[in-house]
Amino acid sequence: MSTSELLLPEFDAEMKTTRTMLERVPYDKKDFAPHAKSMTMEKLAPHLAELPGFGLTILTTPELDFSNAPSRARPPFEPAGLLKFFDEGAAKTRAALAALPDSAWTNNWKLSFQGKTIFNGQKFLAYRQMFLNHLVHHRAQLGVYLRMNDKPLPATYGPSADDRMGF
Repeated sequence: MSTSELLLPEFDAEMKTTRTMLERVPYDKKDFAPHAKSMTMEKLAPHLAELPGFGLTILTTPELDFSNAPSRARPPFEPAGLLKFFDEGAAKTRAALAALPDSAWTNNWKLSFQGKTIFNGQKFLAYRQMFLNHLVHHRAQLGVYLRMNDKPLPATYGPSADDRMGF
């Protein structure tokens, strides 16, 4: 079994959970942030929705310098647009993941800003650390925002207090 074949079930599960979390965003709370240093809901949810596109960049390019990257459209902070943006990015990233040959996982991938290195290592580590762990981190942040706004949390790695699945 290839590395990509091993990673696809995890990718699918993380995208499903992330989409469910995005479906529960309270769009009437766009300015909510639990702390002055935290992103607002209006910034966090679109950032989470755009992260699959970052995964695609990692899987299909050798590097990214944020300062030289072409400008990109941000997902709108409204339900249909946010979910559409997420779904399209996840589908493209899934296709790139499925097509990536095993030999590519050990290729170098570099992330920088104005020539200063942020990450430099194997594509496998970039995919896991810079994309997938990054997505899970921000999804957990969104979970805190949802909890603080009395929105039910979906099951993630087992049932949540709101979604006990009959337990």
